[in-house]
Amino acid sequence: MSNDPYSALGLKKSATDAEIKKAYRKIARTHHPDLNPGDSTAEAKFKAASMAYDLLKDPEQRRRFDAGEIDATGAEKQPERKFYRDYAEQPGHGYGNTHGYEDFGDMSDIFADILRQRQAQGGAGGAGAGFGGRGFDARGADARYMLEVDFMDAVKGGKKRITLPSGDNLEVKIPEGTRDGQTIRLRGKGGEGYGKGPRGDAYVTINVRPHKVFKREGDDIHITLPITIDEAVLGGKVPTPTIHGTVNLTIPKGASSGQTLRLRGKGVKRGSKKGDQKVELQIKMPPNVDADLEKFMQDWRKDHAYDPRKGMTS
Repeated sequence: MSNDPYSALGLKKSATDAEIKKAYRKIARTHHPDLNPGDSTAEAKFKAASMAYDLLKDPEQRRRFDAGEIDATGAEKQPERKFYRDYAEQPGHGYGNTHGYEDFGDMSDIFADILRQRQAQGGAGGAGAGFGGRGFDARGADARYMLEVDFMDAVKGGKKRITLPSGDNLEVKIPEGTRDGQTIRLRGKGGEGYGKGPRGDAYVTINVRPHKVFKREGDDIHITLPITIDEAVLGGKVPTPTIHGTVNLTIPKGASSGQTLRLRGKGVKRGSKKGDQKVELQIKMPPNVDADLEKFMQDWRKDHAYDPRKGMTS
């Protein structure tokens, strides 16, 4: 991986959290290995972007990286470790990870990669043999996947299956309140280990489909609720959708378009905490202005005219 996660995402150090997320999703959608089978360049770019995003999406990790406290893998910076990584990543060096597997600073991954190279070159001994004929045990490679889920599956939780290239199915439990871009770790669901080594892990990045009614901001849900002229003038209770079902919302007399009402505890639940639902009112005219409505408004305006734009012009 590049020593600069910002470069891996094509960004500058001043990038906002939203820009980091947007850049990662763009790369993931165009360079994911499932979409580019056999394209090692695309795979490498996707993996570099995934590692960069894992580091930078966490505010504390990003702060520590920017301050020089940790390296691009999230490991504490130490002189010996830095020397090794600088040496190992020199072009042509045999210890570079060139097969697209994730390098999380785990030495077993590096040795596993060496073993793969030896096997590819016809080295003797197979998975149970190592250097000088000694036994070789190494953790399997980690695997990365993307999973697109419906908005309601993300906020309410559920289970989904991913069909792997091998034809096997991987069941993914979606926790309640899962965010767009969140990565779920499945222990022991990655590549086979070498010798007596354990399996690697699987990392599943969640892509949440937009909803036609609900919009999520943090743990709050936002909606725009159309109301009639009479509901705006007279007030009353109107049925309002929430992610937990329909509730009756009290509209105050004299409500205006753009006015926002709050439904406490009707947002996304994560653990013991619940967000709210914010309802922005939008007054909708009737499909047709009939003669009765037109005459009523003409008569009303004669004695009740007012200027909502007062003070906007000189």
